[in-house]
Amino acid sequence: MNDWHLRQAIRVLRNGGIIAYPTEAVWGLGCDPFNPEAVRRLLEIKRRPEHKGLILAAASEQQIEALLSPLSAAQRDQLSETWPGPNTWLVPDAAQLIPRWIKGQHSAVALRVSAHPVVQALCDAFGAPLVSTSANVSSAPPAKSKTKVRAYFGCEIDFIVDGALGGLDKPTTIRSLSDNTVVRS
Repeated sequence: MNDWHLRQAIRVLRNGGIIAYPTEAVWGLGCDPFNPEAVRRLLEIKRRPEHKGLILAAASEQQIEALLSPLSAAQRDQLSETWPGPNTWLVPDAAQLIPRWIKGQHSAVALRVSAHPVVQALCDAFGAPLVSTSANVSSAPPAKSKTKVRAYFGCEIDFIVDGALGGLDKPTTIRSLSDNTVVRS
């Protein structure tokens, strides 16, 4: 991703827009998680019900420190052993820092500290985590190319970030930090 693409993507995000970007395995859709209009629009174009919740992707643990600081040392170590990397964890949101439109019906928030260079660059430049959900209409296969992103969404998204997918065959594993159960493999 070149500097122009990065600047354009950040401009779109700051203006409440939706971007498509490459992730570890599939193309993702993202927006500012604290902009309720952007999140609602993303859910609408994806036809995803709000109650399911969304993943937040960060560039570093420091970007999500407020959510991690209440955790035990053992829980922090467990997360640090898998991050950055293709691991999404359901982390308790005891202080209620994350809005309901992100968590859905859940008390925990889905977090990933990504090792993908495009995701890291976007989150670093934005200065905060981003929504990270697969670029597809609910129940359709996730997009594996820009062409598929365009076929699914046409002009409903505001910008497609340049870049290549990571090397994974399927979206990241999701685990619950409270009991280490796998929610999605």
